[in-house]
Amino acid sequence: MKKNSAAPDMFHFEKRLWQQGFSRVMGLDEVGRGCLAGPVVAAGVILPDDFDCTGVTDSKQIPTHDARRLLAERIKKEAAFYVVKECSPQEIDEHNILQASFLAMQKCAESADPAPDYLLIDGNRFPPSLVPHECLVKGDARSASIAAASILAKVHRDELMYSLHQLYPWYGWNTNVGYPTQAHYRGLEEVGISPLHRRTFRLRTEKLLTVSPRNGYEA
Repeated sequence: MKKNSAAPDMFHFEKRLWQQGFSRVMGLDEVGRGCLAGPVVAAGVILPDDFDCTGVTDSKQIPTHDARRLLAERIKKEAAFYVVKECSPQEIDEHNILQASFLAMQKCAESADPAPDYLLIDGNRFPPSLVPHECLVKGDARSASIAAASILAKVHRDELMYSLHQLYPWYGWNTNVGYPTQAHYRGLEEVGISPLHRRTFRLRTEKLLTVSPRNGYEA
């Protein structure tokens, strides 16, 4: 049997909410939960009903950073509202990664003025909120607003980690952006844990970094 190859209507959920009278529907997504270092980053996006969804999908399905960056620039230009927020490694260690992810998304929702009147959230759970919300599993491939948020969050976080690689070149953040890889673990073993590592994560060492950050380092 031939599979149905029709593209999903990326505005399906937004259209339903608009028809119900909601006008500021914010899509929320986060990136970086599985990383050993760096912040968890969330983005919130409110799109107009005439937004062109071409190419806007789950950021992990977009093949290159340059392609994601170009989409991010268009989203920022055309969105009714967008915001990117972080929770630091210290906040992650204090709250745990799940709660820090929720907190980063809550920061996004609370920063909009006027506030969103409905939240579409990637995933299967979210804390109780004064703003009505719906969680969508794989929402970044089903909702334009969530997909746009996933792109903004990933571009922001990847570029941040590329920049931080210049200060901490031992872990390969220019390629792994903080995720656990052999190069990342090798750097931890050789030079120790940096101030940007999540101390409550399994880092396979207790040694602390004893060398100074390399300002201006070029890989």
